[in-house]
Amino acid sequence: MKAESFLPDDYRPAEDEPFMNEKQLEYFRRKLIMWKHEILEDSRDTIEALQEGTRNIPDVTDRASEETDRALELRTRDRQRKLVAKIDSALRRIDDGEYGYCEVTGEPISLKRLDARPIATMSLEAQERHERREKVHRDD
Repeated sequence: MKAESFLPDDYRPAEDEPFMNEKQLEYFRRKLIMWKHEILEDSRDTIEALQEGTRNIPDVTDRASEETDRALELRTRDRQRKLVAKIDSALRRIDDGEYGYCEVTGEPISLKRLDARPIATMSLEAQERHERREKVHRDD
């Protein structure tokens, strides 16, 4: 792994600089790592709360409500577990020099899209085509 490059705190990728230069790659790497850290921290908090929160609730309605809340929380954590895998994949793409390029067309993904969804693997146009095809196949 290469040495961490200097990146000003107020840095934002700009369209007028070379696409996926070192600063942009470092910006997205840090963004992805922070996002992953937040998700893992939330997961630890959830596990602790679930371990501490096990109690015998005599009222059936209250117990059902608590079980529903737990099931919802576990479903959220499962989605976030899948998100962590996508973040790891994006970090690998950064290391491999493939980050920021559409996996379908090979064209650059817009910086605005990557800033909003740093795990994006397709350009907006390719994603829209993919979703339209998916919808057509679901309707069959």
